[in-house]
Amino acid sequence: MFIQTESTPNPATLKFLPGQTVLEMGTADFPSADTAGTSPLASRIFAVDGVTGVFLGNDFVTVTKADATEWDHVKPAILGAVMEHFQSGQPAIEGENDASGGHAEHTGEDGAIVDQIKELLDTRVRPAVAQDGGDITFHGFERGVVYLHMQGACAGCPSSTLTLKMGIENLLRHYIPEVVEVRPVAA
Repeated sequence: MFIQTESTPNPATLKFLPGQTVLEMGTADFPSADTAGTSPLASRIFAVDGVTGVFLGNDFVTVTKADATEWDHVKPAILGAVMEHFQSGQPAIEGENDASGGHAEHTGEDGAIVDQIKELLDTRVRPAVAQDGGDITFHGFERGVVYLHMQGACAGCPSSTLTLKMGIENLLRHYIPEVVEVRPVAA
């Protein structure tokens, strides 16, 4: 098994590509070791000292390290953990993975606008940020403000504010006049 790695715009995060499917559908974000209970893969990676976050996508694993930790020290152990997992035959996540697409539900009079927002996120935004090892999901819409949840490499990335304001906000405002601003939400 050959696992490729790619850098991401976030210097604290690396993208690992095992060359096979990680998750059949959706994504899974584990922002701390405490949240990794349902994932044998994430639990194995969190066993490596210095790992602070694990994000699973369709064909990649994004790992975030502590600022004081050097990639040269943890990368070999992470590669070993990923390889061991795939050789074990265990699933990436035990039980049912949430296949909702990661978006929060929205009820109310803005349903048509929210559907347009989710459609643009799914077709234009999420494929691009997945290339960088992350994901951005809809969290809410209130009085013209779209709230988005940033995961994986996007969470804590120095360029995420620029991505939100110059990229996503401009895209949504162009196609949906009711959108006036985009803001990130904490996990």
